[in-house]
Parts: sequence; structure tokens; C-alpha cells
Amino acid sequence: MTSANLTADLPSFVTHLECAMTGDRYEADTLQGLSRVGRPLLVRYDLDGVRVAMTRERLAARPADLWKYRELLPVRDAANIVSLGEQETPLVTLDRAGTARGARAPIVKDEGRLPTGSFKARGLVMAISMAKELGVRAIAMPTNGNAGAAAAAYATRAGIESIILCPDDTPEINVREIAAQGGRVYRVNGLIDDCGAIVAAGCRENGWFDLSTLKEPYRIEGKKTMGLELAEQLGWTLPDAIFYPTGGGTGLIGMWKAFDELEALGFIGPERPRMYAVQAEGCAPMVRAFEAGERHAERWEDAHTVAAGIRVPRAVGDFLILDAVRASGGAALAVSDAALLAAVDEAARDGMLLCPEGGATFAAWDRALAEGLVGADERVVLFNCATGLKYPMPDRSCTLDRHGAIDLGAL
Repeated sequence: MTSANLTADLPSFVTHLECAMTGDRYEADTLQGLSRVGRPLLVRYDLDGVRVAMTRERLAARPADLWKYRELLPVRDAANIVSLGEQETPLVTLDRAGTARGARAPIVKDEGRLPTGSFKARGLVMAISMAKELGVRAIAMPTNGNAGAAAAAYATRAGIESIILCPDDTPEINVREIAAQGGRVYRVNGLIDDCGAIVAAGCRENGWFDLSTLKEPYRIEGKKTMGLELAEQLGWTLPDAIFYPTGGGTGLIGMWKAFDELEALGFIGPERPRMYAVQAEGCAPMVRAFEAGERHAERWEDAHTVAAGIRVPRAVGDFLILDAVRASGGAALAVSDAALLAAVDEAARDGMLLCPEGGATFAAWDRALAEGLVGADERVVLFNCATGLKYPMPDRSCTLDRHGAIDLGAL
């Protein structure tokens, strides 16, 4: 759905913004970053009003895209929507994987079908649409790849300048994609939080708006549509467990918020899936904090993993991630690069081309199943956050010489 499919005045039910740490209230129609205590702001809605306007029957009659949940989204004027066609993403079972383990096949929610090939489109379409609505002229952000590509695409479409900084070992296709989509991209000899420090300084000096993860309120609102969509796809029930690749954790935080809102609307009951925050062994600050019983995660030094999207040494929303994981009865789990790459290979033989971060969720489910954290009969959802086509694949092809004798029987 594009903005042309919506009425000019959206049925906005936003009431205010709220500091996730202190509960302090902030104005919703003013450009906001972090709260006064340096923590994320959450969008709050008149849920009584939403309950009247957004029913299950009305949702079922709408086009299957992100914007069908418009009563629970922050954009007030449809003219500010910069949609590239954020369609519902499919649920695909890994049948061979389930059979091989004597377990119910895990369900992959394949976010690689979204614009720019990743789930970052959900958060960035909302953040850029709101930036347009609030008069932003230039945005800046650090990225490990896919978020920068989505930000550049939507910003260019909205007529907003984008300055994107990425670690110098970011996957090459992501760097080139950002530039192709109109972003001004710079490679930095450091990690994503090093890029973030430069972005923050540039925002102070140049007047750019900082679109870093959770440093503005609206990426969460886009990402929470994963939870809204999943609940509707499963007939307004929730799975037993969700495995989510966790760097900045916006999607996990957003889904947890979505489930609370759906319960308040009467769409679901109080039951929640166990949330598993999945990280790589080479960068696992949430796992370390979870295991130590801490609410905040210290920076992970010497962060390294082939799954660039979850190589985030420090997350501003760490306490929100850990709160959701603990409240759900889930866990933070780390997997090795070898395990996640093996999972990518196995899933490919099941017809599903996962990105490395998606492979991490598959590997984490495999581990959780073996350790009894999930049952063989439980309904489990794994999030594949980007198309596997963006990542290097081993060349397992062979060659034939058409001028020589070919042993056709050996082919």
C-alpha cells in the first residue's frame, strides 16, 4: 500500500511519548530524540479509541501490508508516508529440519521479502515518514549494512539527505547499496558504536537528525508490526517461542510492546511467547548480562562475527531487551559462527536461503531443543531478518568442457 491508498488524515490515536526508564511524558508532535536521562522514548496510544476503530474484521478486509495497522502507528498525515510497498512477509516451515530432529518444524518469518531486502524497512519507513512529518531535512546514522540501505532508500524518496557511517568491513554489497540508493556513505575503521560516536558529533555540529537505533521513538513502531502481523497470521494466537537475532534489539522490544497493545485491545490473552535473544559468541553483551543477572549490558570488547547485523557491542535499549526476555521466561543465547553458517547451509537444503543472522536463530533453536529449553512439540518462530542473496555463498559448482567427451552418466 502507498500513501495514495490511505485517506489524507489518518485515524491517529497517539497521545504522547514516554521515557522507557522513568515513565516521564513528552510531546508526540515535536521532534524528539532520547529522553532527558538518555533512554528511548516509547509512543503511547489511546487504546480505548483504537479498540473501537480497529477490529479484527476490519483488519481482515484491508490489504495485507504494514499500513493495515494504521491505528497503532504514529503517522498522522498520509501525505508523509514514503512507502516502498511493505507487504506482509510469509511464514515458511523448515520441514526437513523438524523431521531430522523428531520435532515440530520451526517456522521462519522471512523478512527478506521486504523493500531493500531486510526487516530494517519496517523501522526505517516509519522513522523516515515521521522525520518528514516533523520537518527533518537531513538524517545521519551508523549501520552494519541493512539499516543504512533502508534509511537511504526511504530518505531519498522523501527528499531527505542521508549521511550513513559503517564499519570498514561491512559487507560490500550493503555499502554499495547505500550509495546506489542516494545515501552519502563513509567507511570507518571501527565498530558500529564508533560510527555512532562520529554521527552524534556530526549531529551536534551540522544539525542532522540522529536516526541511530532507539535514539528516536519511531523505528520501534515500525518494527512492532512484526508482532502484530505474526499474531494475525497465527489466527490471533502467539507461538510458544520466538528466536530473534539481537543487535540493537529494536524488533524484540517492538514485538513485546505490540503484544501488550494487542492484549489491551482484547485481540489476544495474557499468554506470551518465550523470547530468545540470539547473539554470536564473538559479540554477546546481552548473553553475558542475562547470565550475570544484570539489567544493563557492558560494552563487548573486540566484537567479531560473520553475522554483521548482530555485531553491536553496546545497545541503548539493553534493559528493555533483557526485561522482555526475563518476563517471558526466555533467555539470551549465543551461537558460534561455525554453527550459524552450518544452519544457513542446512536451511538452504530446505529451500530457505537465510542470512547469517537468520542462521543464528536456527542454530539457537537447535541448541535450545537439544538442551530442553524448547519442547519438540512446541510451535517456534525464527526470524530471518534479510534475504540471503545479499551475502557471499560458497562456489560449489563444477565445470564442463563442451569441446571434450562428457561422461553424461556421471552428471
